Amino acid sequence: MMRSLLALSVIALVATVLALAIGSVTIPPSELWAVIQGKGSMLHSTLVWELRLPRALAAFATGGLLAVAGALMQVLLRNPLADPYVLGLSGGAAVGALLAMLSGMGALLISGSAFAGAMLATVLVFGLAHGTGSWTASRLLLTGVVVAAGWGAVITLILALTPSYKLPGMLYWLMGDVSYARTPWPALLVLALAIAVIMPLARNLNVLARGSMQAAALGVSVRPLEWTIYLLASLLTATAVTTAGSIGFVGLIVPHMLRLVLGNDQRIILPASALAGGILLVLADTLARTVIAPEQLPVGVITALLGVPTFLYLLHRSR
Repeated sequence: MMRSLLALSVIALVATVLALAIGSVTIPPSELWAVIQGKGSMLHSTLVWELRLPRALAAFATGGLLAVAGALMQVLLRNPLADPYVLGLSGGAAVGALLAMLSGMGALLISGSAFAGAMLATVLVFGLAHGTGSWTASRLLLTGVVVAAGWGAVITLILALTPSYKLPGMLYWLMGDVSYARTPWPALLVLALAIAVIMPLARNLNVLARGSMQAAALGVSVRPLEWTIYLLASLLTATAVTTAGSIGFVGLIVPHMLRLVLGNDQRIILPASALAGGILLVLADTLARTVIAPEQLPVGVITALLGVPTFLYLLHRSR
């Protein structure tokens, strides 16, 4: 366990260094080391400390949030191909953000509106799935799919009514773009707190993954644990979408790939997902910044191009 996490930590450090050095202006290793020591040129110091490092940390936090949320959703729904966006959270966040953009609000209010929209989607899905009785994993999943389709229709309506000069920013946000991240620290704090909260419950998650009946027979308080997973996964997803827009496939691919390599022990999968998700999105964002530099691609495009063939391979393999 420790060796795997240590290896992922080293890879995360290497990915961050690459993100600092590579871009439209390449910083040689010697100059990057001088900047870290506080001795570099003013241009390179500005690039590293004010532009690239905050963006790399935001990408790492967003990727970690989505991967951990995906791992939790896959346990909750007992489905290894579940996705953190499957319950319509990204749709609610997108509607909130697009309405804020349409109203001409500032970046801070856009982030706040996106978070409010995601939380509204969480309450809506949970309330509809619960109804007058109890909810099951399949009922929650079906409700989320339907609500997500409803949000998609609202998003299409908003885009159709939006003036053309506002459309590019909206479309970039919908595709996922780390450059919209104002500061990485709230997302990093939420990620760290989530890992601290969920790790003591990892043994119970291992039991729950085998089925609620077996978990209850072994003394696990199933319903409170499922509520905790659902609310925590919703908070992680909402924070990620608020930070960088809607970025797909990270929460789906990363936990599934780690299970193939490390097994299905949540004590390993959860912290490994935080590291591996962060690594994936940092590398994807670095590629998005450099592939057609000085122009930039939305990082969601890169994750989709990587995620679609990977998902199809995993789906074929599961047969």
